[in-house]
Amino acid sequence: MSASILLLVALGLAFASFVYGRQKAFAVAARGGGVSTLHSLPGHYGLLAALWCALPAIAIIVLWKLFEGPIISSLLTSSLPEQVIANGTSAIDLYKNDIQNIVASGKVSSEQDANKQAVALKLLSLNKLNQVLLTIIALCAAIVGAVFALRMIKPTTKARKKVEAVVHAFLIACASIAILTTIGIVFSVLFEALRFFQQVSIVEFISGTKWSPQTAIRVDQVGSSGSFGAIPLFLGTMLISAIAMLVAVPFGLMSAIYLAEYATPRTRAIVKPLLEILAGIPTVVYGFFAALTVAPFIRNLGESIGLSVSSESALAAGSVMGIMIIPFVSSLSDDVITAVPQSMRDGSYGLGATKSETVRKVVFPAALPGIVGGVLLAVSRAIGETMIVVMAAGLAANLTVNPLEAVTTVTVQIVTLLTGDQEFDSAKTLAAFALGLMLFVTTLILNIIALHVVRKYREQYD
Repeated sequence: MSASILLLVALGLAFASFVYGRQKAFAVAARGGGVSTLHSLPGHYGLLAALWCALPAIAIIVLWKLFEGPIISSLLTSSLPEQVIANGTSAIDLYKNDIQNIVASGKVSSEQDANKQAVALKLLSLNKLNQVLLTIIALCAAIVGAVFALRMIKPTTKARKKVEAVVHAFLIACASIAILTTIGIVFSVLFEALRFFQQVSIVEFISGTKWSPQTAIRVDQVGSSGSFGAIPLFLGTMLISAIAMLVAVPFGLMSAIYLAEYATPRTRAIVKPLLEILAGIPTVVYGFFAALTVAPFIRNLGESIGLSVSSESALAAGSVMGIMIIPFVSSLSDDVITAVPQSMRDGSYGLGATKSETVRKVVFPAALPGIVGGVLLAVSRAIGETMIVVMAAGLAANLTVNPLEAVTTVTVQIVTLLTGDQEFDSAKTLAAFALGLMLFVTTLILNIIALHVVRKYREQYD
C-alpha cells in the first residue's frame, strides 16, 4: 500500500474513531444521568479518539518516508558486485542509479546483465517489504491509538483540555516552521557570504565603487577585472526605490483617503477593485510597458527640452514600479483608515472641526502606524523587484544619482550571477550571497528606523 493511500486509510479510521467515540460518550453520559455529568462535550471525546488514531499513524508514515531511502540504499549496497564497490562512491552511486532506472521502467526480467538483474530484483523485494512493513506498523499504531483513546472515554477524562493541548502544539509547530525557515535562509546566505569574504575583502565590497564580477580563469584572460564594489548596486537600488516611492506613496495615500473618507459607497465599490487590479498584473507586463512605452516617451521628452536621456533609465523603471506599488499603499492604508473608530470622527465634528481637519488631525494620526506599515511593505516590494529593472533600467552598474541614466539593482545582479550553470567556488557566484546578506542587513536597518519613527509619533487612543 502506497503512502498516500495509507494516509487516506488512516484518516478514514480517524473519522470512524471520531463517530464511535462521540457515540460512546453519549452512551456513557446516558448511564451517568446526562451529558452534564461529562467533563467535556461528546464531540471532544470523539476528537480525542480521532487524534489518538491519526497522529501516531501520520507520524510513523512521515518518519518512515524520511528514512526509508537511506536505509534501502545501504541495504542495496551490500548486494552490489565487488568490482563496483572497489571503484568508489561515484561508481556505486552511478550503478544504483542504473538499477533504479531499470526498476522504474519495469524491465527487470528483460535485463541482459545478470548482476544488474539480481540487484534490481533485490531492490524490488526491498521495496515490497518496505511497503508491507509500513502498512502493518502504521495501521497497528492507528488501531492501538484508537482503542486506547476509546478506553479513556469516562466522565472524569478531560478530553477538551487534551484536544486543545494538541491544537496548541500544532499552532506552535506552524509558527516554528516559519521562524526556522527564516533562520535557515539567514544562515545559508551567511555561510556562503563568509566564503566570499574569504576571497574578497569586506572593506572592498562595502566601499568599492566599481562592480565588474568577471573573475579570470586564466592569467591571460581578457575582460576579467574581478571588481566587487557594491556601492553602485545599492545606490541604484535606492535611486529606483526612491522614485517608485515618490510615485506610489502620494497617489496611493491620497486615493486611500478619498476612498475611505470622501467617496460614496457606490464609487468605492467600483474604484477600489479597479485600483487593486494593478496588483494582479504580472511584473513582466509592467516591464514591457516600461521598456516599450514609458522609456521612449521619457527619452523623447528629454530630448525635446535638450536633456540627454538614456534608452534605459532609472526614471522609467522607478515610475512604472511606483504604479505597480500603488495598490499596496492604497489598499493597506484604506483598510487602516477605515478601521479608525467612528467615535473619534464624531468627537471631532462635535468640536466644530471640518471634514478635512478631522482627516488631517484625527484620522491620519490614528492610522499612522498602519500607514507606515503599508509603506514599508511597498518599500520591500520595490527593493525586491527585478523584472521591471532588467527590462527598463538595464544591467549597467553605474555610480550615479542621475535618474536619466541607466542603473542596476542588487536583485538584478543576484539573478545575473546565479543564472545558468555556476560553480559555487568562485568569487563571482558567491558574490550573489554577499549581496543578499547586505540587502538583508539594509532592509533590517530600514525596518528598525521605521519602528522608531512609529513609536515616536504614535498617539495612544482609548
